[in-house]
Amino acid sequence: MRMPNQVSSPHPAPEAEEVYRRWIQFLDDEFTRHHSPERRAEIVRDQLYQIYLGRPHGGKLNLTLTSELPGNVVSLSLDPENVTLEAGHFSDVDRQKFNERKPLLWFWQMFDRSPVGLNHWLGLRFRCMLGRHLFAHMGTGVRIFHGIDLTYGYNLSIGDGVTIRQRALLNDRGGITIGKGAVIGSFARVYSHTHSPNNYDEVTLVPTEIGPGARIGSHAIVLAGTKVGAGEIVGTFPADRV
Repeated sequence: MRMPNQVSSPHPAPEAEEVYRRWIQFLDDEFTRHHSPERRAEIVRDQLYQIYLGRPHGGKLNLTLTSELPGNVVSLSLDPENVTLEAGHFSDVDRQKFNERKPLLWFWQMFDRSPVGLNHWLGLRFRCMLGRHLFAHMGTGVRIFHGIDLTYGYNLSIGDGVTIRQRALLNDRGGITIGKGAVIGSFARVYSHTHSPNNYDEVTLVPTEIGPGARIGSHAIVLAGTKVGAGEIVGTFPADRV
């Protein structure tokens, strides 16, 4: 019997949960088995076709009809092979690591932009699964909410029990480490590179560290090279206000 003050966690129906878990396990197995950019791009393309178009990939596009150009643009753009990402243009990119993860970065973005990405229960588990293949380290019990903006992914290390709220920016060009149990608030921005004031194209990479149990408030900015101590608070939280 449920106690009066207990609130049950929202949960999908048993049949839906089974399907969700099977899908995530399938993807996890596929990305574990396949590391080549080409094969990963095919996997992501096939998944996005069904998520966005409701049908398997296949068939020939009619490229001659002007009336079908918008649909062709959508179909072609679901394939990571046809997509360019801003991070791919940076001079400091590790081309091998980035190419291996580019299909997964595209999947990360497109999942969250789809109606499926708004499914809270599914989204938390999907992002943790994908993060294990994207990040330098992915701890257990991590919660990553909707709309997190990543740069490379491979320079990001996330400890156990970390919470990253919606729409946070993790610009990991120079490396970001987030310690166990830390919280990154919604719309927070964490950087690990700086631009020269005299030449914007001149970039310096500086690792950033968020200590265990630290809290980064909503809309707070953590500049490159910052070392946030264990349990330290950056920004303000509602309880901090008088």
